[in-house]
Amino acid sequence: MPDCGDCADCKSTKSNLCSKFPFKVSPWMPRDGTSRFTDLNGEVIHHFLSVSSFTEYTVVDVSNLVKVDPAIPPNRACLFSCGISTGVGAAWKTAKVDAGSTVAIFGLGSIGLAVAEGARLCGATRIIGVDVNVEKFEIGKKFGVTDFVNSNECGDKTVSQVINEMTGGGADYCFECVGLASLVQEAYASSRKGWGKTVVLGVQRPGSEISLKSSEVLNSGKTLTGVLFGGLKPKSDVPVLIERYMNKELQLDQFVTHEVKFEEINKAFDLLITGKSLRCVMWMDK
Repeated sequence: MPDCGDCADCKSTKSNLCSKFPFKVSPWMPRDGTSRFTDLNGEVIHHFLSVSSFTEYTVVDVSNLVKVDPAIPPNRACLFSCGISTGVGAAWKTAKVDAGSTVAIFGLGSIGLAVAEGARLCGATRIIGVDVNVEKFEIGKKFGVTDFVNSNECGDKTVSQVINEMTGGGADYCFECVGLASLVQEAYASSRKGWGKTVVLGVQRPGSEISLKSSEVLNSGKTLTGVLFGGLKPKSDVPVLIERYMNKELQLDQFVTHEVKFEEINKAFDLLITGKSLRCVMWMDK
């Protein structure tokens, strides 16, 4: 995420969406639309998401660069890119979860578990995890998840009906962390009327549409919002999270379930696809 510190959006506390360098999936450097990489034959190699982290050495724009405490080891510092920061930030900066509140999280992958960790840090007293993998409940307990709903075992009820019954009217905050339009609708239906807030973090398939009845939007008084990078401003907020980790407030170590050599990248993908890892760190030099 760019953070130029110059534009109206970067200067505002209301947004982390830089207008000088809008976020986009581009193979080029953001200022001049060129690449800084070539192969041995001089052929252009494209950048990826302004980071190009599969290279031993990279070139990034200063707007995408964050200075961090050198005391943090690299296999932990890397987690503060998209992932853990996104989930924690969504609870902390976007939803602004209140102490004593109830949270429902749809999808307990690393993003959803990071939301749970953020909600725990904010003081939420009840954190409901929704997933189809029952093993995620035991994992989720480490990050503050107190209740679990297996969406495949709700009988003739929808997940939102189950959550509304569990909470006596809906969760204060709901987070969609999978990337399914149907789950966005279920999350919205699971939030409490009057003040319920639903935050969308999951990346949908291109062209996906969300369908909500206009009367429900009007009469329920709920809020639905999307967010990139958890609403964090990288240059100011990431150092705060790192400090909280260094002070042993933010649980980070439990997210790293595997560490592999770069040559074992396919093994890392297999672990991800089979749901056996949360975050897999790849080393260039091991």
